[in-house]
This record gives sequence, structure tokens and C-alpha cells, in this order.
Amino acid sequence: MHQNQSILAFKRARYLKLALGLCALAIVVYIWHTPPLVYIKPYGGTWLGYTLGTVGAILIVWLMLLGVRKRRYRSSMGSVQGWTSAHVYIGTALIIIATLHSAFEFGWNIHTLAYVLMVAVILSGFFGVYAYLRYPELMTENLAGEATETILLKIADLDRKCRRLALDLPDEINAVVTKATRASTRELAMGNNFRRQITAVNAFCPSRAACDVLMHVGVHLTPEQARINGQLLSEMTRKSALIDRVRRDMRFRALMRIWLYVHVPLSFALLAALIAHILSVFYYW
Repeated sequence: MHQNQSILAFKRARYLKLALGLCALAIVVYIWHTPPLVYIKPYGGTWLGYTLGTVGAILIVWLMLLGVRKRRYRSSMGSVQGWTSAHVYIGTALIIIATLHSAFEFGWNIHTLAYVLMVAVILSGFFGVYAYLRYPELMTENLAGEATETILLKIADLDRKCRRLALDLPDEINAVVTKATRASTRELAMGNNFRRQITAVNAFCPSRAACDVLMHVGVHLTPEQARINGQLLSEMTRKSALIDRVRRDMRFRALMRIWLYVHVPLSFALLAALIAHILSVFYYW
């Protein structure tokens, strides 16, 4: 198997075929099933409803074990890539299985809550699949083959160079450059705040502000200072571009994490609602 094979194409889409087969079987049995006349139509309390419900509950618990499998590096129970591929396709198949289990009956109750939470978990999982398939490629393009640490070192070198150049310029320019270099160092060291990570924007970027100042001070400088100012503007512009690349990298990394802050809590809420659903069914059985 190729090392860079997509989880969606794992083993020639083995789990897609399995999920489609599972859905097809559930639909065929649902259509074939004739419930007792007292029920008028299939519903969760028939033998088929209990069977589909049991299958769905088992699959939900199994799907939640992916997190455990990821942390067992020496496990011989299949590869993480295979588990993830199955997680995506079998998780999607749950929509069909759970819907047929409910026989399209929904209301303001714990049973529908469990269904809604399941759909929310699956939808958040769709975004997770998109994030892990799309953002690594965007990160590679953004960094142009360089490591983030390498870009940070370049920014630090440019900061030192800009401070040296600014020493030969008027105090107001020196102050602007010093502020910009200190601010960028502090921002990148702290990782920026979460909102800025997500948007990859800093409306008050000191480096960009310094570039604006440097572009408009040339008329007040001597020829030698103007030359140094032009060189300083060039280096500061390079630095600003590198900072933007780091911000975009932070954004991609944040987007790859943020969906987990929704997906994981929703998964545990689903598990709790599922337990409540099962207990209530057996209590009133």
C-alpha cells in the first residue's frame, strides 16, 4: 500500500463498499419486513427495530474506540489508517441505520435527542475529514517546503538586521522598527490568540504598520538615509510576508484542531443520550 494513500481510498475503498452493503441490507430488510398489524408500519419496537438499534448502538461504541486505537502504537488490531477509513464510512452509514431504526418517527424526547446528537457528530466528522485531507496540502504550499521553525529563524534574523539599519535613521523610525520587532517576537512566541489564529489576520500588525511608515518618510531624509530606509523597507516587507505565512500555518493547525473540540464532546453526549435511550426503552418495554 502506498504510504500517502488517502483514508477514503484505503484498500481500494474497502470500508466504503462495506458501508454501502450494510446500508443496502438494512434498506432491503426494512422494505421486506412486515410488522404486526397493530403497529401499522415498522418501528423501533419490532424485532427489526431492535436489531437495527442494537447494530447502531454497537457501531457507535466501536467508532468511539478509534481514539483508544490511536494511542496504542504497538497494537496489532489493524492500522490507524484502516480504523480511520472504517470510522468515516461506517459512521456515515449510521445515518441510514438509525433512521430506519426510528422508522422516521421523531418527537421531543430522549430518543430523538440521541438521533440529533448522532447526526451532529457525523456532520462534525465530515468537516474533520475535509480538514485532514485538505489543510496539510495547503500547509505545505504555504510553507513552500520550509519548516515553520526555519521561517521563525529567518524572521528573527530580519528583526536583527532591521534594528541595525534603523540605528542610522531618525529616532521616530527607530522607535517604530523597535516596536515592530518586539511585537512580532512576542506574538510568534505566544502563538497569537485563538481568534487571530482562526482568521490569520492581525488588524494591528506592527510590522505592516512599520512598512507604511517607512514608505512615507523618504522625503524627509538625506540621500544616504533614504538609501538605508529603502533597504530597511525591503527587509521589513520580507519579514511581514514571512509573518503572514506563519499566521496562515497557525490558522491551518487551529482549524485541524477546532473540530475536535466539537466532535469529541458531542460524541460523549451522544453516548450518554444513547444509554438513556436504551434504559428508557427497556424500562417501558
